[in-house]
Amino acid sequence: MTPNPLHALTELGQSVWIDHLARDAIVSGQLRRRIAEDDLRGVTSNPTIFDKAISGHPSYEAPIRTLAQRGKSPAEIFEAIAVEDVQLAADELRAVFDRLDGRDGFVSLEVSPRLAYETAGTIDEARRLWRAVDRPNVMIKVPATEPGLTAIEALIAEGISINITLLFGLDRYERVASAYLAGLETRARQRLPVRVPSVASFFLSRIDTAIDPELDRRARDGRIAADLASRLRGQSAIASARLAYQRYQRIVADARFTALEARGARPQRLLWASTSTKDPAYSDTYYVDALIGHATIDTMTPETFDAYRAHGQPVARLEQQVDQARAVLDGLATAGIDLDAVTRRLEQEGVDKFAASYDRLLATIARRRDTVLGQRPAS
Repeated sequence: MTPNPLHALTELGQSVWIDHLARDAIVSGQLRRRIAEDDLRGVTSNPTIFDKAISGHPSYEAPIRTLAQRGKSPAEIFEAIAVEDVQLAADELRAVFDRLDGRDGFVSLEVSPRLAYETAGTIDEARRLWRAVDRPNVMIKVPATEPGLTAIEALIAEGISINITLLFGLDRYERVASAYLAGLETRARQRLPVRVPSVASFFLSRIDTAIDPELDRRARDGRIAADLASRLRGQSAIASARLAYQRYQRIVADARFTALEARGARPQRLLWASTSTKDPAYSDTYYVDALIGHATIDTMTPETFDAYRAHGQPVARLEQQVDQARAVLDGLATAGIDLDAVTRRLEQEGVDKFAASYDRLLATIARRRDTVLGQRPAS
């Protein structure tokens, strides 16, 4: 048999997760097969994923009807469905979690994107979701916004496992890592266990999607040389990820972390998110192939997951061409592109997109609820 490239990723130290959660994938046995056959080790979700799942599949009709008849609001219906889906997926992955001593086997559930800039609201909802799911192998997703950083530290200090999402910039990554360590340090001072799982999800393809058109415009306008634009095109995200991994290695080697490690702490791993290819000029496994490295995670859409199984080229490349990665960021500055400004804009756009998906999902549930209850949907 042809070796499965997804298995090779785990042999190289990278965990394979999937960015997809839908009830039909669980009840049909598809998730279980991916775990058994592809060494799948985790599941991530977000409001867009739930919007597509709940809007597009009849398996949700019965729970929506039951909850509507109990008088639940659209937001309450969504939360009940999402919590149950996460519980079901977490139960499927529990054997992975146990076998790997809690290093993998997680399912992620996101706080409402409407709370992305509210520290107190994020903390309250994360606590509530953590209690509602009630599984040791769940992570609550909190965005890496400025208010989110404070929430991350507080939640880690409470022992709640956190997946930091919508992370785009190198400096923000360091602050995320510092928030994680600060939360663990609070626990250490209180003589509480410091093994609190966390990952930092670095979003990739959206960086190139934002920067590549700007490079093209500047080359067309004569503001930069065409060969410079060509050299930089499609390189910003991979360069950022490689340099983020360099910072990760410094963080886990630093005395601040090693002191916690001596008490049982584990590193907050980098997770590569948004690894599906948006530009048809690049391979459909472009980002996955480039960023294979020890103690990292790649969460893939089902399409990218299947493409990698079919023709991925697994080689540990994450620590290659680090000097070239620095040259790419220098080149962006030469081209007049402020990478920090780009990543700040991407964060805001990411929050807005998830909020729009969340609102659209609630509207869909409201229409179904009104149909069940025999009410005319609002026009």
